[in-house]
Amino acid sequence: MERRIINTEITPEDEKTESGLRPQYLKDYIGQERLKSTLKVYIDAAKSRGDTLDHVLFYGPPGLGKTTLSGIIANELGVNMKVTSGPAIEKPGEMAAILNNLQEGDVLFVDEIHRLNRQVEEVLYPAMEDFAIDIMLGKESSARSIRLELPKFTLVGATTRAGLLTAPLRDRFGVVQKLDFYTPLELKTIICRSARVLGVTIDDEGAMELARRSRGTPRLANRLLKRVRDFAQVKYDGNITREVADFALDVLDVDRLGLDNNDRTILLTIIQKFSGGPVGLDTLAAALGEDAGTLEDVYEPYLLMNGLINRTPRGRVATENAYRHLGILRKELTDNGK
Repeated sequence: MERRIINTEITPEDEKTESGLRPQYLKDYIGQERLKSTLKVYIDAAKSRGDTLDHVLFYGPPGLGKTTLSGIIANELGVNMKVTSGPAIEKPGEMAAILNNLQEGDVLFVDEIHRLNRQVEEVLYPAMEDFAIDIMLGKESSARSIRLELPKFTLVGATTRAGLLTAPLRDRFGVVQKLDFYTPLELKTIICRSARVLGVTIDDEGAMELARRSRGTPRLANRLLKRVRDFAQVKYDGNITREVADFALDVLDVDRLGLDNNDRTILLTIIQKFSGGPVGLDTLAAALGEDAGTLEDVYEPYLLMNGLINRTPRGRVATENAYRHLGILRKELTDNGK
């Protein structure tokens, strides 16, 4: 499968520009209204008590704002945030060192927390519950454990795969919040805000066209905005209108539903090679030359959300919406099969 502009995983370019586009406080954060209202209550309550916020777990697809919200929590509490990720911490001693360097009230943000190995994770249990870590000194018969007290802190974990979290770790989070895909109107507001920050001129129709094709994901909306800006500067007068957005996104191969060539290839493979399904995940992955896990975690969620495929006990099935979107009639397939 080819490299995608609509891949929602963070890229080096995103890292350079996202920090400037991220809101710093809850009042500036667009979307996730229910999450924001409950989070504000928890933050205000913790501040009024002069206490730390309970440990928070955010889960949901990539690009929806989990890192942004962790930074907002730190800003709202008026404390520092330390950032790390599950794959970056390989040894229990590394996690112990990070915890020991925290200051009172700090926020520790661990991205992809489900990828912590079991030994590292076990260091977190007493740290989250008792604000202490147990350190082993010596070896074998002379080994002894000492408990090191830690300052009170708030752990904010983020994961795209909540089902892979172990029960002991998940149960230690006092606040668990799911992030949902954004509506086109919310994305339009985000795009207009980002355009102001980037110094880009965009009208309402251009912003809405970008929003409709951004797959419900702010990260992707901001990325597409920057690419369409390039076309507007080189091919047009620098202003992003609906005409400009249509032209640029068609060139980028992002269609009206936000699908790219890879998405359409998946749908066409189910329809043309497997008569619309059902087809098993492994069989479909082999036909596409793609890893089954990537197919399930990266490609399928958006196709499922838009009702283009269904998961059944017997496998994946293309829906009427998929046929309609691709402009394929079932009769055409029957005639071609004769």
